[in-house]
Amino acid sequence: MSIVITGATGQLGRHVVVALLQRGVPADQIVAVGRSTEKLADFASRGVQVKTMDYDDAATVAEALAGADRVLLISSSAVGQRVAQHRTVIEAAKAEGVELLAYTSIANADTTGMKLAAEHLATEALLGESGVPFALLRNGWYLENYTDQLPGTLAQGALAGSAGDGKISAATRADYAEAAAAVLVAEGQAGRIYELGGDEAFTMAELAEGISAAANRPVSYQDLPAAEYAAMLAGFGVPQDFADILADSDLGIARGDLHVATGHLSGLLGRPTTPMTAAVRAAVSAL
Repeated sequence: MSIVITGATGQLGRHVVVALLQRGVPADQIVAVGRSTEKLADFASRGVQVKTMDYDDAATVAEALAGADRVLLISSSAVGQRVAQHRTVIEAAKAEGVELLAYTSIANADTTGMKLAAEHLATEALLGESGVPFALLRNGWYLENYTDQLPGTLAQGALAGSAGDGKISAATRADYAEAAAAVLVAEGQAGRIYELGGDEAFTMAELAEGISAAANRPVSYQDLPAAEYAAMLAGFGVPQDFADILADSDLGIARGDLHVATGHLSGLLGRPTTPMTAAVRAAVSAL
């Protein structure tokens, strides 16, 4: 068995490699690939195979997938270029005859109107046309999207967004990674579609309350028109195109696009997902 993890130098990819090792997968059956392999030296020292792979270089993709039985395609972070990059991996997987390719898509990819989902849905279509056996891991939001911003949030005493009262079924990267590892080692996963999200959905106002309680200081949620929120993000240095996508994603939250009530994530984990309040308390304690 050879399990290839693309994007293993990223935070989610690293968590997946750890989760596979914790499940008892022999290190030499795990192939961690990425552009900066020096970031994988700690895994290499534990016996994990490490290979260089660049989504934009088909030769490195083919080499990284050589001998692969199962592949986790972690979606590229290059918004606007992802479909072409993912196609390269899918074509290499088909040429190699892999038995399963699992792809990290986005929650409710086939029904959401969020701009961020377009490339994910296009990738899902490529998989459907490819003939490669695949599983879809439609991940919801990461709790880290919010906890990583805690220093600024606490300094300002406020969260801003355009999500209204929309519910967010977020979970930690480690939870999503553990679920991915569960799928990669299980049998009969081809054709499965997992809608993944935290057990306890919350609104942005409830997130602000959770931060207030953990930090013992007032934090409020300020709901803004999407254009105003995008302008605020751009003012903080976020590129305008991406600021617009983030504001659009908040409008998706307001519509319920990131609310997941399937229980698929906790089912794969065999335990409840990490609650928002617990993640916030841990992040505040780490400051």
